[in-house]
Amino acid sequence: MKKIWMITVLSFLAVVLAACGGNEEKSGDSNKENDEQSGKEESKDDSRSVTIEDANGEKTIEGTPEKVVVLEWSYAEHMQALDTEPAGVADKEGFGKWVDTGKELGENVEDVGTRQEPNLEAISRLDPDLIVGVKFRHEGIQKQLEEIAPTVMFSPYSKENAENQMASMKSDLKTMGKILGKEEAASKRLDEMNSHFEKQAKRLEEAGVGDINYVMTQAFTAQNTPTLRLFTDNSMVAQVMGELGLENSHSSEELEIYGYTETTVETLQNYQDSHFYYIVQEDDNIFSDQLAGNPVWEELEFVKQDRMYKMPGDTWTFGGPISAEKLATQVADATIEGNKK
Repeated sequence: MKKIWMITVLSFLAVVLAACGGNEEKSGDSNKENDEQSGKEESKDDSRSVTIEDANGEKTIEGTPEKVVVLEWSYAEHMQALDTEPAGVADKEGFGKWVDTGKELGENVEDVGTRQEPNLEAISRLDPDLIVGVKFRHEGIQKQLEEIAPTVMFSPYSKENAENQMASMKSDLKTMGKILGKEEAASKRLDEMNSHFEKQAKRLEEAGVGDINYVMTQAFTAQNTPTLRLFTDNSMVAQVMGELGLENSHSSEELEIYGYTETTVETLQNYQDSHFYYIVQEDDNIFSDQLAGNPVWEELEFVKQDRMYKMPGDTWTFGGPISAEKLATQVADATIEGNKK
């Protein structure tokens, strides 16, 4: 009897152990399947590659960058236009002061030094997937940047790109879209920008002020001297104004690669019959401060006839589609309001 009981117990334990072994095998198979699926997804992401043209020629970007460090404000704005933002940006505080996109950079976006002298250690700590710079500022440190992460260099002020800053901006946005896997979003964003221009042009036309000559300046004090940047036809500013149906009175005999001629108040005597648009910081308004009472300034026809339109100090004239739309709206608002007088 005892022998029969022992055989029964041993048979029961064998069944239990077999069942446990089966569960372990199934669990192992399940984990293996999960690992294989995860590997496939990772492989899928890693296998993505795009080839773009940057300032140095053809460049291939592997994968889809998620942690991007941007060393020039325009490309931080491009990322905002594509509903994303950088992991780090050069001179974050300056971006908030000078660039009005209506979108503040998040608290998690790290400052990585100045645009002129990025902090390589700060960039490295972020362990980025991609760094975006501009050739005219960052060519000298490209080797060090490449040691941290793949680096794309844009060249907005090469002679070719400077001839048409609007076309250059559109091309760069499309390139950013391609790098980030947001090509459709980039095309859609540019279509929205063009529609916005049409809307603002229609507002001006309906107000009867859609066909005027203008001069636009960004003005400030430099070395205790009132200084004016008069925007030329190749600039983003002039091309936005052109989309609104306005004609630039200022021209330059040579290509101004940054899109403006830097000059003094005396030059404005050449544009007496124009409408005058100006961008100034509140704490450095040269027209109400240094030039108040200056006979050269006070005797200008557009000053005497009050054909002057003040733009906000954070009107960004070197940016992307968000800045371009902002400028178009500000110009339309100021022009319509100013001509109600």
